Amino acid sequence: MMPAFFIAHGAPLLAIEENEYTQFLTELGKTWRKPRAIILFSAHWTSKEQQVSDVEEYSTIYDFGGFPEALYRIQYPAKGNHKLAEEIGALLSKEGISYKVDTSRGLDHGAWVILRKLYPEADIPVISMSVNPLLTPEEQYRIGQSLSALRKEEVMIIGSGGTVHNLAAVNMMKDNGTADEWALGFDEWLARRVNSWDLDSLFQYDSLAPLASYAVPPYGNEHFIPLFYAMGAADDERTAALLHRSYRYGNLSHSVWQFGS
Repeated sequence: MMPAFFIAHGAPLLAIEENEYTQFLTELGKTWRKPRAIILFSAHWTSKEQQVSDVEEYSTIYDFGGFPEALYRIQYPAKGNHKLAEEIGALLSKEGISYKVDTSRGLDHGAWVILRKLYPEADIPVISMSVNPLLTPEEQYRIGQSLSALRKEEVMIIGSGGTVHNLAAVNMMKDNGTADEWALGFDEWLARRVNSWDLDSLFQYDSLAPLASYAVPPYGNEHFIPLFYAMGAADDERTAALLHRSYRYGNLSHSVWQFGS
């Protein structure tokens, strides 16, 4: 059985930085036995209908600008897995979830930044999947839930985003590891509900969590919702563990949650 994870991908600079968080991700990749394949829901691939990638080998997407040249030279040539893509499609169809197959899109930085830290050899097949910010949390959870059986087939499921992600609030001059009180308050509320698997509260986070509209701006909830896809994938166990939490720039959270065993 493979766990599901929610992993914050932070800023693109993580790809070339060495710090507490990048070191944690590197060690996390060594902790678990290698999965047979990885399914990754990325905050940077949004669509109104579920997208499932089915490519032979991924290109690397540089979906950012104004960063050091070294970032644009990184390649992460992970391969896809046609059989697994078909299996995902069958599971979605079984639950009445409509989807489309994408045969050309590469891996965006929400995917390759963390995958490169976890598995730098790019030797594990990847199926990239989109997220839909227009769905309800219940619907997002259900999509992850539909894929939960794949964890028994040594498939790791990852939701990549960030629990607190408000670019209008970050302070690039504040990089001493301390967290703004409002960001910490939101994350602590979230941790209590996730640890108790309190779906009723989590599905109403936008009205119940302190300063939710600041931590998860309505225009930017695509970074938060991968949490629901990842949790849904472990609905059969409903166990959660916060493996890491740190902050950059005052409030950009680097949280890693493990769901299931």
